[in-house]
Amino acid sequence: MRKLLLIVAFAIANCTSYAQLPLAIPDTLTGTTINLIMHKDSISILPGKKTQTLGYNSFHYLGPTLILNRNTVVNMNVQNNIGDTTSVHWHGLHVAPTNDGGPHTPILPLATWSPSFKVMNNAATYWYHPHIHMKTTEQAMLGAAGLIIVRDSTEALLNLPRRYGVDDIPVIVQSQQLDTLNQIDPRGMVDSILLVNGTFNPYTPLPAQVVRLRILNAAGERNFNFGFTGNKPFYVIANDDGLLSAPVSTTRIVLSPGERAEVLLDLTGMNGQTLYLMSYASEFPMGVQGGPTMPMPPGFPPMNSSLNGIDFNILKINVGPPTISPVTTIPSSLVTVTPYPEGTASTTRNIHFTADSFLVMDGPFYFNDSSFDMMHVNYHIPLNSTEIWRFVNETMVAHPFHIHDVHFFILDRNGIPPAPKESGAKDVVLVGPGDTVRVIMKFEDFADTTTPYMYHCHILMHEDDGMMGQFVVTPNTTGINNVTGGEDLLTVYPNPALEAWNVRYQSKDDALLVELYNVTGQKVFSEYRMHIPGQYAFPITNKSLPDGVYMLLLQDKSSRHSVRLIKQAH
Repeated sequence: MRKLLLIVAFAIANCTSYAQLPLAIPDTLTGTTINLIMHKDSISILPGKKTQTLGYNSFHYLGPTLILNRNTVVNMNVQNNIGDTTSVHWHGLHVAPTNDGGPHTPILPLATWSPSFKVMNNAATYWYHPHIHMKTTEQAMLGAAGLIIVRDSTEALLNLPRRYGVDDIPVIVQSQQLDTLNQIDPRGMVDSILLVNGTFNPYTPLPAQVVRLRILNAAGERNFNFGFTGNKPFYVIANDDGLLSAPVSTTRIVLSPGERAEVLLDLTGMNGQTLYLMSYASEFPMGVQGGPTMPMPPGFPPMNSSLNGIDFNILKINVGPPTISPVTTIPSSLVTVTPYPEGTASTTRNIHFTADSFLVMDGPFYFNDSSFDMMHVNYHIPLNSTEIWRFVNETMVAHPFHIHDVHFFILDRNGIPPAPKESGAKDVVLVGPGDTVRVIMKFEDFADTTTPYMYHCHILMHEDDGMMGQFVVTPNTTGINNVTGGEDLLTVYPNPALEAWNVRYQSKDDALLVELYNVTGQKVFSEYRMHIPGQYAFPITNKSLPDGVYMLLLQDKSSRHSVRLIKQAH
């Protein structure tokens, strides 16, 4: 019976018995004000019961592609209609920590989060997804994610394909595990259902000319070894955070969860032909998720996806006639890329990837033997400092390391400089079992001693299980008063506090709903109280509240306001 199930899963994964569907191309949102509404929805992936999902705006799954222009100020309005606490992280964007959307910036149910920031990144492909602690896997894998494209004046001068959906194609690749009722198991490692832009078994027409694919690995844990049928060469033109100095010809590019790459594929003269975007996973070694299935001890969850360790198709490409004014050449150069010189680094930090035992294959995993603690800041980093971070993987599993706020350049992997296709600015790097990887980065522009940035493994279940740390960039003013919904109406002090928060709230209504949520979105206190203008004390010593981060919500008849607070450790 087990063998039969594997054969069926293999057939599903390779789409031999299901009709092919046209690749969905997400609509775009652009401008200086972006409105996103996260909501519950459903889609049909396999015959039978619909699959419950999360989406944004009118999307049943995933969200629109955001097109932002460098040096413009954008106002984001994210409304939470999923019935649970969430957040939205702008993965790869260089923004202040209060705008970053990490676990310290929760969005309560029915609340709207409205960060505003200047787009400071170079032209590249980024993405957005939830980042609430211990719920990132569930929410992201149910579909609460979307692509971000940043454009700038330098990239605009290059002869590159940029007609979105025509010769500039978003390719969001995910692998899912569905249960017998067609529901997504966010933490499932028998992930044999492939989706591209939310489409199962997709095909797309592309013109017989040079086309640009913006590839994002949005899987929860699977790595992909991207290439094309027949080992057709293609050109890598961008890493996570920007263009390379010149296109790099290759037949493979490995992307781990969270990584992006922009590639040029020359289809000139191929009108009428067919080829596939593939993953050559048979080339992965043991220990890389997506490679050969690792043997699991009795009682451990299975990891025997039918996709493990084989080559498989991801997207069928039907080549059609060229468009008017096609791009038909590959540029010889792109932009000037200037890595930070190693000699400018003031500090080297050593981060060891560890587990309870070397034989552990499904976690929990740690950084330097410590699990994530919302109340503990791992590093205090001076503003404008340049640092080298050295990753040493002491586990049997490859881990994609991601850092918020900054991008980095890879110095070496096991003492060997990176290949040209990995030489640009990045925010995710895959560190294989037993590998040592050094990267260099500079912490510029934003400093805040109370709101941390995250660093973590981008295998989402590893992140949720505690393979995450946090850092603050100093100096900054003290105290926290991150109010959403009206800073002139609500103030709370001191913050952090040991015994009580003093709450000052201006309202014309007599009754006020007061609610307190912990960082996972659980409601820990709720009461209606008669409102008297002025100030009242909210005691925190007699409510059995653990030390940590909370969200205080106050709502009257006409408005609701929230503030992030900290109960300080004694």
